[in-house]
Amino acid sequence: MTVPSTLHPTPFGFISFDNNEQFHSTVREQLAQDIDVLFAYAKLPSPLVDACRYVMTGQGKLVRPLLVASAFSSITANNNNSLKQTDIQQKSSEQNDGLDALLESNADYDMARRAALAVELLHTYSLVHDDLPCMDDDDLRRGQPTAHIVFDEATALLAGDVLQTLAFEVLTAELPTFAPYDSDIANQLLAIFAPRARRMVSGQMLDLNAEASDSISQTDLEAIHRDKTGALIEAAMLMGGVCAGATAPQRMALQECAQHIGLAFQVQDDILDVTTSTDTLGKPAGSDEKLDKSTYVKFMGVEKATDYAQSLFNDGRTAIMRELSSGELSSENEKTDTDNDALLALIEWLWSRKK
Repeated sequence: MTVPSTLHPTPFGFISFDNNEQFHSTVREQLAQDIDVLFAYAKLPSPLVDACRYVMTGQGKLVRPLLVASAFSSITANNNNSLKQTDIQQKSSEQNDGLDALLESNADYDMARRAALAVELLHTYSLVHDDLPCMDDDDLRRGQPTAHIVFDEATALLAGDVLQTLAFEVLTAELPTFAPYDSDIANQLLAIFAPRARRMVSGQMLDLNAEASDSISQTDLEAIHRDKTGALIEAAMLMGGVCAGATAPQRMALQECAQHIGLAFQVQDDILDVTTSTDTLGKPAGSDEKLDKSTYVKFMGVEKATDYAQSLFNDGRTAIMRELSSGELSSENEKTDTDNDALLALIEWLWSRKK
């Protein structure tokens, strides 16, 4: 395909956050364009490239790239608000050329674009492999037939393999429409991403082991999902924060928030598996019960599991609000809330999701 020379809609870190719909639309548009750029760069043979495009362009929620974008936006906005106006003016007067500052900002934004791509590539690889006959043997994902059904098992396996490798390559690849990568930020992103990618795979193995056990406890279940589901959610939020220049306390707050949200997300999935239709979910409803998996609903029932998910979302919200509200905010923005902060709004969106 021919890659357009300019694929750069308004950066999600440098637009006013009006509402979730507008913000998410911008992020999704950017990600879709960046996926096109990446596959043109990678020059994969057919049918491998076709399978990769197929699984990367389905109707997914894109939670992980949205977490990167939201963390990037929230930290950027918070740190900008905490600067005194005199400091901003002083910094401006010291710049020889306003274009230099714009290019520097765009470079940070482009590292966030890379991070968003990386987490979605890794997540999609895990879904492709999870759906294989040797794992969960599912035939529907993101509202469409799974990769091994549309193509074949070998192609699906290789598609997952190459998406995993591209997830790391994209952080430092010389991609058209991207600014040159920042080596310092890239090193930090890799240090966050690699161990959490490993934890995700370990969590999947623990989950498979648990299916063969009749003595798993809720504590064991939480340990599984803090790795299988939570690790990549944690990586997404931290990577977005790093690209925005998050301070050490801000990174700690992002990590604490992500740990609560990651577990809440899995509890929600268990609830939705038994309360939502296949058409709404975009994947087979009731699959956990079919596989006799240990779930939060199985341990707690729907009502108590829902209360537990709510408490986890509340804890995650509180963790990040403490740090986002700790700076010297302007008089027009004395309180951080879901109406003006991308990350807090995303948490609310996640809590209300139906699939």
